[in-house]
Amino acid sequence: MRLSRYFLPVLKETPSEAQIVSHRLMLRAGMIKQSSAGIYSWLPLGFKVLKKIETIVHGEQMRAGHIPMLMPTLQSADLWKESGRYDDYGKEMLRISDRHGRDMLYGPTNEELITDIFRSHVNSYKDLPLTLYHIQWKFRDEVRPRFGVMRGREFYMKDGYNFDLSKEDALHAYNRHLVSYLRSYERMGLQAIPMRADGGPIGGDYTHEFLVLADTGESEVFYDSDVTDLSFGDREIDYDSVEQCQGVLEEFTTKYARTDETHEEALFNEIPEERRRTARGIEVGQIFYFGTKYSDAMGAKVQGPDGKPTPVHMGSHGIGVSRLLGAIIEASHDDKGIIWPEGVTPFHCGIVNLKQGDDEADAACNQIYAAMTAAGLEPLYDDRKERAGGKFATMDLIGLPWRITVGPRGLKNGVVELTSRRTGESVELSPEEAVKKVAEIYAPHMTSRGF
Repeated sequence: MRLSRYFLPVLKETPSEAQIVSHRLMLRAGMIKQSSAGIYSWLPLGFKVLKKIETIVHGEQMRAGHIPMLMPTLQSADLWKESGRYDDYGKEMLRISDRHGRDMLYGPTNEELITDIFRSHVNSYKDLPLTLYHIQWKFRDEVRPRFGVMRGREFYMKDGYNFDLSKEDALHAYNRHLVSYLRSYERMGLQAIPMRADGGPIGGDYTHEFLVLADTGESEVFYDSDVTDLSFGDREIDYDSVEQCQGVLEEFTTKYARTDETHEEALFNEIPEERRRTARGIEVGQIFYFGTKYSDAMGAKVQGPDGKPTPVHMGSHGIGVSRLLGAIIEASHDDKGIIWPEGVTPFHCGIVNLKQGDDEADAACNQIYAAMTAAGLEPLYDDRKERAGGKFATMDLIGLPWRITVGPRGLKNGVVELTSRRTGESVELSPEEAVKKVAEIYAPHMTSRGF
């Protein structure tokens, strides 16, 4: 993409309503625009990152054997009345009547709808286990929406639902989700710590939230500092192996890590004092096992091996896809702007022409642009007739991990400058070597499974 042809409405001043870093930078970088309280339009740059995150989530879900689908945003209230949650959910649920007077709602989650789909089509234990998921817009009518996409009313979320014959099988599905989530977050450049949490309106007493440590986090968290040394890395896991998935669960959840709702001071004090930590965390996902809560209420049963009808054991598992943008920025920025991890960057590299209109500089930039595109990379070429300082400020603000700077002086020596956004370090390379270096950096990310 050439910046002269792109829609990137960057702001020099920070809007007064933005209270935290991610909200300020998303507005300034032209990623979002508020439509109404807690509801945003996703502008091209923000939309690109949103789709990058979505692709990672899809890839890791399918790697774990989970099946994508799509459910509607509007649901019939009858299903929620059947489960008993229609009145219990509270004012966060947006209730609607259609033109025929039928009660509808804008879905905050999909346990009832997916249970209805399951009971309509699955009636034998031979069709289990089964995990279905989708990524769809949700709505929760927050009393005080704030912090931009971190606590909006409309949000983009992956929610998945497992159906299993027994509690043991359902807990394996729980562990499978934990592994897939760890992989997803690390591919996004995040460390998200699984912490024992509260089930809330979804239910179930077996649940973990995934939290990213950040000063602006809404949750108070308590943890053993050893958990921050854990990393999933590039290990391969057999998702069908109960032992391997259980092993990962134990590795990542044995050390003390809890949100304030489940914190137990006595257990916390058993940790050596030098390892006790209290901090703030941003929730970016949660996994639940709730047994037969919904299958009992809604008659979701299968014929068991003994020929008798058996209610299925279920769990639900969510990742806040839109919320993750804010979390990534909160965890990765400086006073100049965003610093995108390579796995989710909207463009792989920025190209800055220091003297637009100079034949040699223009030709070199065009060659680099073409070479990167041929290598399967997406560059953003700043071909505007702007001052160099303004071009650098824009690149720093939008946070592309790598920048190639092209100018007449360097070209006389046959070199361009390759700069890391994260470290600020620059090296001089030939244009061909610079392209090759960027391609090598992104090779692990380009080969990861997508959607």
